[in-house]
Amino acid sequence: MNCLTHCLTAAPRRTLALIFAACAAMLGFGLYLQYQVGLEPCPMCIVQRYALIGVGVLALLGSLRGSAGWWKSFGLLALLMAGFGAFVAARQSWLQWYPPEFATCGRDFYGMIESYPLSRAVPMIFKGSGDCAAVDWTFLGGSIANWSFVCFAGFTLVLLLLLVKGRRA
Repeated sequence: MNCLTHCLTAAPRRTLALIFAACAAMLGFGLYLQYQVGLEPCPMCIVQRYALIGVGVLALLGSLRGSAGWWKSFGLLALLMAGFGAFVAARQSWLQWYPPEFATCGRDFYGMIESYPLSRAVPMIFKGSGDCAAVDWTFLGGSIANWSFVCFAGFTLVLLLLLVKGRRA
């Protein structure tokens, strides 16, 4: 742990750049699973992708600015986005462990946005069932949602440590 805390305080911008690279790799793997393997993402998967894009972009912006105020601000926003992504992934994992009686995920994400006003579409996106509860792919016993939660939780922990150590410095 001492090495981790040293790395976080010595090079916070480098840590943010590594978070960006991890997000880009995860997005690339998600696109591979979608377009090469043929797994279609459910609405909750789409929301997790947007959260991952948010964490990555915010981490990238934080890594590009030299001032401590800038990287701390972008780091805090990335922390909030990572927490949101972890929440959605945890919810989907819960749905996979305890699938609902009626297996219907509803319309796809873009169909909901195009057909309904945003005030109705957003709650529909977060109603995970059916396809959102399906486990189509696993690695070491964990589903995509499980691994997504692990990654978002890891980002949250690293960003939290980065901000705490940055505040003390």
